[in-house]
Amino acid sequence: MIMKKILFFSLLTVTAVGCNNSPTPIVQNSSSPAANSSPERAQTAIAHSSENKMPSNAPLSGSKWTQSGDAFDTSEYDAAVTSAEKALSAKPADEKLKLTLGTAYLKRATALTEKRQYASALGDYRRTLKYDPSNAEAKQWIEQIINIYKSINRSYPAEGEEPPPLKVKE
Repeated sequence: MIMKKILFFSLLTVTAVGCNNSPTPIVQNSSSPAANSSPERAQTAIAHSSENKMPSNAPLSGSKWTQSGDAFDTSEYDAAVTSAEKALSAKPADEKLKLTLGTAYLKRATALTEKRQYASALGDYRRTLKYDPSNAEAKQWIEQIINIYKSINRSYPAEGEEPPPLKVKE
């Protein structure tokens, strides 16, 4: 739990620092005093560079959200989710199997959070609550991820819009 709080505050600090590093306008053609006194003549240019920019990823088909964070092998977590889904489909009323599936989603969500795949993790935290509505950890992380998006003035994925995990390319 302490590690998660450290991760959250680290992310918040990095986000705040990153937002303060925006390019500043530069007045061009300012060699004469007349250029500075006439707002119509003043031109601004913002320096663009690839430095300090996040890599852009193409949106997923059917989704406006892109995958971000560190890619990693989710096959172990995917197998646990698939196994729990299969067991629950055989006995849909079994509360223990619902909790097992909720736990599988929570474990994958936690791993995705550690790899900074917040949009994908948000989906798994939400699925955790679908099968385990009283899971306090999932509720807390949903709130924290949404607050992170809000703090950087970005919208967050609505339920069902979350991208799948970013996996290691083979």
